[in-house]
Amino acid sequence: MSFHNPLRDARDLRLARIAGPSALVIFGVTGDLAKKKLLPAVYDLANRGLLHPSFSLVGFGRRDWTDSEFAEEVKTAVKEHARTEFRDSTWDQLAAGIRFVTGTFDDPQGYQCLRQVLADLDQHRGTGGNYAFYLSIPPSAFPVVCQQLELANLARSDAEHWRRVIVEKPFGNNLETAVELNDILNSVFRPGEIFRIDHYLGKETVQNILALRFANQLFEPIWNSNYVDHVQITMAEDIGVGGRAGYYDGVGAARDVIQNHLLQLLALTAMEEPVTFEAADLTAEKVKALSAVRLPTDLGSHTARGQYTGGWQGGEEVVGYLEEGGFSADSTTETYAAIRLDIDTRRWAGVPFYLRTGKRLGKRVTEIAVMFKKAPHLPFKSTATRELTKNALVIRVQPDEGVTLRFGSKVPGDSMSVRDVTMDFGYGHAFTESSPEAYERLILDVLLGEPPLFPRREEVELSWKILDPITAYWETLDRPEGYRAGTWGPPEADEMMARDGRAWRLP
Repeated sequence: MSFHNPLRDARDLRLARIAGPSALVIFGVTGDLAKKKLLPAVYDLANRGLLHPSFSLVGFGRRDWTDSEFAEEVKTAVKEHARTEFRDSTWDQLAAGIRFVTGTFDDPQGYQCLRQVLADLDQHRGTGGNYAFYLSIPPSAFPVVCQQLELANLARSDAEHWRRVIVEKPFGNNLETAVELNDILNSVFRPGEIFRIDHYLGKETVQNILALRFANQLFEPIWNSNYVDHVQITMAEDIGVGGRAGYYDGVGAARDVIQNHLLQLLALTAMEEPVTFEAADLTAEKVKALSAVRLPTDLGSHTARGQYTGGWQGGEEVVGYLEEGGFSADSTTETYAAIRLDIDTRRWAGVPFYLRTGKRLGKRVTEIAVMFKKAPHLPFKSTATRELTKNALVIRVQPDEGVTLRFGSKVPGDSMSVRDVTMDFGYGHAFTESSPEAYERLILDVLLGEPPLFPRREEVELSWKILDPITAYWETLDRPEGYRAGTWGPPEADEMMARDGRAWRLP
């Protein structure tokens, strides 16, 4: 199925296609992700007329809920977290197709009940035998759920009906486990039926990287080592890990964020122009970019990690990582990670890419900053440009979505003095329609069978090949360096940049 390319269409057709008849089955429907993101996204899609009237939602879990009790849970989640206004007409249409199946992941009887419920929806709601299974569950449960779906004869597509599976990150914990997980998924579902969710790829500003680069003659000619000094990709969070000890401890910032989100942003920033925006062409260019990534020879000098300690954030005193509760007192899990990567292609030879992520940093922000080389400034006196820094193009992914261009301009007055100024584009100011939530776009793409925004197996495994040597090196070291909550990370990260004669951008 073709991927709608907004670059070839003058109209604003974001999320303009309507999904066909189908049912979405959510495993792990009682978890936070389902309540805060998935269920509201389904409602928002319905509210915007993007789901087929027969669309049905099935929850699978251990709770002994009736269909109506589950519907009330969904309604509560929708009213608390939906992006669009609550409409009784939309809710009534959606609620008519809501069902709940009680069962455990390893209970064959539960899957037989699920099969019967789906058959009933096919007959009475017209879902057409098309099912998407959303595994909002720990990766350790993937094998048994996939096996039970296959045993219940629910996983196989045919000429008239499709089956698709959606899996959330983490896609393994290293290359070995990622390969095992992919083998399990591929033993039950075909590659084109597996959708690996990276919600960052559903964000409007991430997709805008493609438009910015390839729809404008302005940027692509300078998108190379002739003009670019380096690239900084940052995902900073101002929150801690409270309540996530069971997941986060032993995983850490690098596995949690760099392996998926940041390396995907790197691939989109560094890749060559695809022939089309079809999934195969887009994936091919991302794979080429990731295949060309080269690790620094001295990991000690070009990587950094840290663990936040207590401090002040937003006027509130907060505790350190080890005091959050649920963590071992000698945990060496990093909450901050920074790495330098190089890309061995003609376009990017000699241009380092710096990736960083962390908890309890100065503010919440995700951005890609393309830092350009300094101009020679030959006509100017040295005093005229002393306040001028490198030109920069900053793509803000969240929370204030947009693009900022920093360049030099003359200061008003009699003397020739040049200082940094910015031109700013914000989505909220330029477009009347608010951007859809990432999960809206991704869930709709699954129901449409359009995979370009989903990482394929090769991308996932290449990302682990990049990260595994770094995490293995860190495991040979002592505890991560501490940094106070509300700051921008450990001194080690600043020293890493200083060795290259550069400094982190302050978002």
